[in-house]
Amino acid sequence: MKLTHLAAGIALALAAQPALAQPSSPERDRFHALFEELVETDTSPATGSCTRAAEQVAARMKAAGFADAQLTLFSVPEHPRDGGLVAVLPGTSRTVKPLLLLAHIDVVNARREDWARDPFTLVEENGYYYARGVADTKALAAIWIDALVRLKESGTRLRRTVKVALTCGEETNGAFNGAEWLAANRRDLIDAEFALNEGGGGGTNKPGGKVVEQAVQVGEKTFATFRIETRNPGGHSSVPRPDNAITQLAQALVKIGAHRFPLEFTDTTRAYFRQAGAGRNDEIGRAMVALAADPGDAAAEKIVNTDPFLHSNLRTTCVATMLDGGHARNALAQRAGAYVNCRIFPGHSIESIQGELARLVDDPGVSFETLPPRRPTPPPPPLDPAIIGPMKVLAAKYWPGVPVVTQMANGYTDATFLGAVGIPTYGVPGMWGDPDGNGAHGLDERIAVQSVAVGRDYLFELIQALAR
Repeated sequence: MKLTHLAAGIALALAAQPALAQPSSPERDRFHALFEELVETDTSPATGSCTRAAEQVAARMKAAGFADAQLTLFSVPEHPRDGGLVAVLPGTSRTVKPLLLLAHIDVVNARREDWARDPFTLVEENGYYYARGVADTKALAAIWIDALVRLKESGTRLRRTVKVALTCGEETNGAFNGAEWLAANRRDLIDAEFALNEGGGGGTNKPGGKVVEQAVQVGEKTFATFRIETRNPGGHSSVPRPDNAITQLAQALVKIGAHRFPLEFTDTTRAYFRQAGAGRNDEIGRAMVALAADPGDAAAEKIVNTDPFLHSNLRTTCVATMLDGGHARNALAQRAGAYVNCRIFPGHSIESIQGELARLVDDPGVSFETLPPRRPTPPPPPLDPAIIGPMKVLAAKYWPGVPVVTQMANGYTDATFLGAVGIPTYGVPGMWGDPDGNGAHGLDERIAVQSVAVGRDYLFELIQALAR
């Protein structure tokens, strides 16, 4: 996109809405009804159906005037409950490539007996929405759909075509993944110059506190899980063998646990350490800035490594997550095994990390197997000012004085699959969470009501700024 078009788009967007959420209106009530229906439709792998949720959203969009040709419901026979939806709002230009808005609508399993509230009933309490999926990521899905409906009904003509893909399977490794399927089978349907996704967002200084940072996710690690095993004939425990399977496995895991992969930077992580470090005003912040300037500064790295997130953000990490072995308390183990989960820094293949672990262990009696699913390892998207610039301009309006940083995720999202087929994908600022993680994947998941309301306004303006 030309920066001149961006400037005009941002100027129009800035004039469109005030920075704070407005009182109830028919439009906002309609958004709440959409959000509520989406949240209260169980889409967990154990008891729910993404297909049903996608069909409900499609019905709402058809009622708002979208034609059948602009709404594509998809699923596969082997996974009939894991369907999704792609919706398209055509733009005026035949040459400018589309903008894709991505959100997964599946959620982590939740049991009523474990929660203080029904996990599949939207409850508003003490300034928060409570329910499974409110934060991860049904609020974002509702905001994307609401934005297309508002643009459609207002008759707003954007240069870019805007697409929304609601997918299933992000939370369930090894199951059907809608984003992966679309990338492999319907690349034409989601074709876009770039995409906006989960992964970014703001953080508060305490639960219910003020927003102190907004982030744009630019890139993420790939994950891989390795099965490590040792085997021998076993025997009676009264006659120990020198080649004990459990001991042999333990020695391998000690080596893996003690290993620290080397420090690395991408353009994104270097910028993050420089920007976020400058805003911290503490010893770690000063060390972050020093390390960004000189990655060989061992003293600065030692200080930064005391923070688990920052330590992991600088390198590949591998950690043992599960153990098993033996068949009787009075017998020598014939087999011992462990699962080692690695979060791989961009630029390294799964095979290269497995090879490095095998060389580190240096024991031919320890076998390594890469377990499915095998995720692609795309390069991080560029720090494109035509995309990130509008995010920062609008953030200055909504959160004056709050820094907007670019960061790489230590985990992964469905952006992996889009990046692998050439669609750079960015995690958006806008909504925010608390330092305790807001119960995402855990009990009593929540998101601040104001986070959803202000995030909705911010993202609506952002879509217009990027698509004009």
